[in-house]
Amino acid sequence: MQASLDVLRDREQPIKVRLAALQSLQAATFSVIEFEPHREDYFATLRELVDDPDEELRQRVLGILARENDGYVQKRLLDGLQDPSKALVPPEKALQLLSYDVHAEAYPLAREIVNAPPNPEAKREALRLLSADANSAPMFEKLLRDKDEDRDIRQISAAALQAVKPKRFQEQARELLLDDKEYDDIQATALTALAQFGDEKAVAKDQTLLNRINELGNAKSAKVKKTAKRFMARYEK
Repeated sequence: MQASLDVLRDREQPIKVRLAALQSLQAATFSVIEFEPHREDYFATLRELVDDPDEELRQRVLGILARENDGYVQKRLLDGLQDPSKALVPPEKALQLLSYDVHAEAYPLAREIVNAPPNPEAKREALRLLSADANSAPMFEKLLRDKDEDRDIRQISAAALQAVKPKRFQEQARELLLDDKEYDDIQATALTALAQFGDEKAVAKDQTLLNRINELGNAKSAKVKKTAKRFMARYEK
C-alpha cells in the first residue's frame, strides 16, 4: 500500500505507472479491514493530486473524492465555477462531480451557468444538478415552454419540473398537449408523464384534454400516436 502511494505521488514516474498504482489502491479499498490503517494517508494523497498536471489522473482522483463527498474537493470545484482561472476541470465536469452530493451553495452558481452557459453541455449539467431544487421551478417552466430552446434542454427541464413541482408540470403538460404547433417529442414526453404521474380524477374530468389526446391517436409521429392510444385506453368507458 505504502509503495503504491509513493508511486502515485511521484510526478517523475510515467503516467501509466501512476494510473496503475491508483487502480491498485482503488481495488485495495474493497478489503475494508486491511485498508483501514491506510485510509487517511490514501485520501490525503488524493487531495494532493487534485492539481496534478495530468488531466486523466486529475479527473480520476476528483471522481473518487467527489463520490466520497469530500469537502475539500467540493470547495475546489465550487471555486472553479466562480473563477475559471481556478478550475480543475471544465465546468460541465465540475457540475457533474458536484451532483454526487449537492449543497445549497451550488444552486446559485448552477443557475448562473444556465443563464449564461460557457457551452451547451455545461448548461445541461447545470440543469441536471438543479433538478432537486424547488426554487428553480420557474426557470424549468420557462425553458420547457420556450420553443426556441434546444429540445434536450426542454426535456431535462420537463423531468426536473415533474420532480420538484408535479402539479405545475401537469398544468404545463396540458398546455403543451393542447398546442397543435408543439414538437412531437415534447408532446410525447408530456403524454408519458401525465399517464404515469397525472391526477387521474382531474384528467378524467378534463374533456378538452381528452379530446385533444384522442386526436393525437392519429398523429403522424408513431411515438405520439402509440402513447396517445395507450393513454386513452385508460379513460375509455
